[in-house]
Amino acid sequence: MLLEILFEDEYLIAINKPSGLLVHRTSIAADETVFALQLLRDQIGQHVSPVHRLDRPTSGILLFSKKEEILPLLKEQFADRSVKKTYLAIVRGIPVNKSDLIDHPLKSERSGRMQEAKTSYQVIAEAEIPFDTTGRYPTSRYSFLELKPETGRTHQIRRHLAHIRHYILGDKKHGDNKQNQFFEKQFGLENLLLHARQLEFGHPISKETIIVRAELPSHFQKTITDLGWSKFHLEE
Repeated sequence: MLLEILFEDEYLIAINKPSGLLVHRTSIAADETVFALQLLRDQIGQHVSPVHRLDRPTSGILLFSKKEEILPLLKEQFADRSVKKTYLAIVRGIPVNKSDLIDHPLKSERSGRMQEAKTSYQVIAEAEIPFDTTGRYPTSRYSFLELKPETGRTHQIRRHLAHIRHYILGDKKHGDNKQNQFFEKQFGLENLLLHARQLEFGHPISKETIIVRAELPSHFQKTITDLGWSKFHLEE
């Protein structure tokens, strides 16, 4: 697998991670042999370290450090919330509020403690299709959302959208199984429709503002077409 490189200099490298690819080896995936970390090291012939993480089914921007000495500087930016992250998702239903802040604490999967968690969203497109996926209505409605997490909790966006009952399509852990099964059968969707679209941060050496963008994967683009949205929404 050849990874798409979005940005690279002597200190940093960012890739467009495919959906389904693990960032690195974990205890729950001990038998797996393919990871973004090792693939990138082999591809560029150099040691790299992940600065942050993306869920396995989430696609999009993943940033790595090429030099160990700047890794703490980059991680500090994520910790102090100075990094601006933008995601795109397709969800069930249309929120009443076209833009809002989801301010809902989430329980840490490690400590069990409740943690502050905030995600803002904006509806950028709406769709209604002539299929009844719930058994209650003659049509089904969906939204294309832009999301900006202000905190970085595990599965935060997926859990927050589940909390307001606008489940991300293709989310097998926090989503709606009826919707997932319908989209798999009707449209062949097998991936999560959550994509890390843009990352904005300060370069740890030059101090300039770096903005990296990742194009949507093919399964996401196909669903946009399936739901009748024009390419205009994708390019914006």
